[in-house]
Amino acid sequence: MSEDKISRRLRDALIERARQMRKEPTNAEASLWARLRKRQLAGLKFRRQHIITHFIVDFYCPKAKLAIEMDGAVHDEQGEYDQEREKILQELGYGVLRFTNAEVEDNPEQVAAGIYDAFRRRIDLVEE
Repeated sequence: MSEDKISRRLRDALIERARQMRKEPTNAEASLWARLRKRQLAGLKFRRQHIITHFIVDFYCPKAKLAIEMDGAVHDEQGEYDQEREKILQELGYGVLRFTNAEVEDNPEQVAAGIYDAFRRRIDLVEE
C-alpha cells in the first residue's frame, strides 16, 4: 500500500481537526505530552496529533516512523476500526504503539520506557 494523495478539502479538514484536538487533550494525552515534548525523552522529537495520510495519530516520532496511540473509553467501541487503521499504518511502514489512558496515568515511567524501547527496535528498521 502506498501513501495515497488525499484531496485538499480532506487535508484541510484533518488539519483543523488536529488543531482542535491539540487544544483539548485528554488528561492522559496532556500527561504523556508533558513527558515527550521538547525532546525530554532521550532527545527524541515527537509531534502530537500528527496527520498520516487520512489518519490523525496522537503522537509521532518521525525519526523512527513510530505512531503512539492513546486508547480511552471510545476505543472500546471501535476495536475493529482501530485494528484496520493500525494494519494500514503498518503496511505504509509505520510502527504503532498503543497505551490505554489508565496505563499513562498509573504508570508514566513504564510508558516512557516502553516508548523508548519501541523507538530502539524501530530505528534499525527505518535506517536500513
